[in-house]
Amino acid sequence: MAGLVLLAGGAQPLQWAAVRQISYLASLAPATAAASQPGIDALTAQARMVDSPDLSPETPGAELPFGVPAPYWLDLRAYDPVAVAAGLPQPMLLIQGGRDYQATVADDLSRWRAGLGRRPDVAIRVYPADNHFFFPGTGQSSPAELAAAQHFDPEVVADVADWLSRGSDVTAGELPGSGR
Repeated sequence: MAGLVLLAGGAQPLQWAAVRQISYLASLAPATAAASQPGIDALTAQARMVDSPDLSPETPGAELPFGVPAPYWLDLRAYDPVAVAAGLPQPMLLIQGGRDYQATVADDLSRWRAGLGRRPDVAIRVYPADNHFFFPGTGQSSPAELAAAQHFDPEVVADVADWLSRGSDVTAGELPGSGR
């Protein structure tokens, strides 16, 4: 493998990313947000169970996020995508939409930066107007944005093509407009 391009790479543990996303979606409709709170509280309790030292293969799925069985969560909580990527020798390009609520700059990209940001062969680029699917927009991102046909941000395509054409010669400081 010559290099690795990560688009909106999730790094926050899945159970907490789910709590964050559901809380965000509830916040989009303030008039009904209170009605969502019991579900958010239940998911938060289930996420805590995933982190608990009491989690065992026998823990009922009903006590865990999405009803997924405990062995899945036991396996998943041992996986650290940033550590795995840090162990790879290939150059990397990490791309993130600034309006993405599914993989966020604050909760996910910050983890990638902490684990890989000092590597000279890792370029990080944030596209402030883009959502999770790299569709440009304005305001808060929401599922409603996906209803209309759209095109992938051409700036992302151009930057990936440029990075690929330059290969391992591209470092964090060389990507045009890298916003670092």
